[in-house]
Amino acid sequence: MQKRSARARMVAVLGAAVTLVAGPLTTQAQAQAAAPPLVYVAMGDSFAAGSLVLPAKEVLTCARSAVNYASLIAAQLQPAKFRDVTCGAAETKHFANPQPGIVLGTAAPQYDALSADTTLVTVGIGGNDIGLVGLAFSCVNLLPPGVGKSCKAANTSGGVDLLAQKIDAFAPTYGTVIEEIRQRAPQAKILMVGYPTGIRKGGCWPVVPVWGMDADYLQAALTRLNTRMAEQASAHGATYVDLATPSVGHDMCKSASTRWIEGLIPSPTTNGLVPLHPNAAGLRNAVPTVLAAAGLSVPTKA
Repeated sequence: MQKRSARARMVAVLGAAVTLVAGPLTTQAQAQAAAPPLVYVAMGDSFAAGSLVLPAKEVLTCARSAVNYASLIAAQLQPAKFRDVTCGAAETKHFANPQPGIVLGTAAPQYDALSADTTLVTVGIGGNDIGLVGLAFSCVNLLPPGVGKSCKAANTSGGVDLLAQKIDAFAPTYGTVIEEIRQRAPQAKILMVGYPTGIRKGGCWPVVPVWGMDADYLQAALTRLNTRMAEQASAHGATYVDLATPSVGHDMCKSASTRWIEGLIPSPTTNGLVPLHPNAAGLRNAVPTVLAAAGLSVPTKA
């Protein structure tokens, strides 16, 4: 009798142990099975669209690249659905309204790509809203530093930084965008993707013909825009993706083999045809940072 009781107790203990081990595994497997399929929507402007980085998947309306960071991410994650509505020259107003094509056609409002089953959204926007690229071109100066007037001086006359004021006034729009996305896609993880580093401290005149003080002014404005984006992302429960830090040392002053963003005269060897915009390397090197922020792993092949 005692031997039978001991054996019974041993069986009971082993059974309990199996239950303890199998229980969490079963629960984890059930949770994974219950996870909704990945539905990815990419929104944004030319930095997100990868305008004119070849090969292109759309040219005349949005100049959208087939190898922008969203497309590269989708190729790795293999989502159930992928909608890329990034568009060159887009402003936040084009999220809710149609956008005239760069050459032909009309792009639908970017919000229209969102749906209740969307689980991931990347958003890169704001530069066109504050006129940053236009300002950068206004800072071009072929004359030696000190000959003429700097664009920084023109924009800070009277001790008031007009561009900084414009960025700060625009900042709440990021919060509005996040809330609108959440209303249309309540399941989605929202990633607000910042802009990469554009130019090094002090610039590199005449390689990039912008005086040092103006180069620093432009980069400070870009940093300010990223900071406001990050603040609004935090305040509204989204995730900010920092592309500025990993792109340090790869700015437009660098050689064609090193830079991730083009200067005023793009090099055909970098596969980047739009001045002051990311080239193929810039788009490709954004992928690991965005994936890490998304907290998603690339599926392994069987």
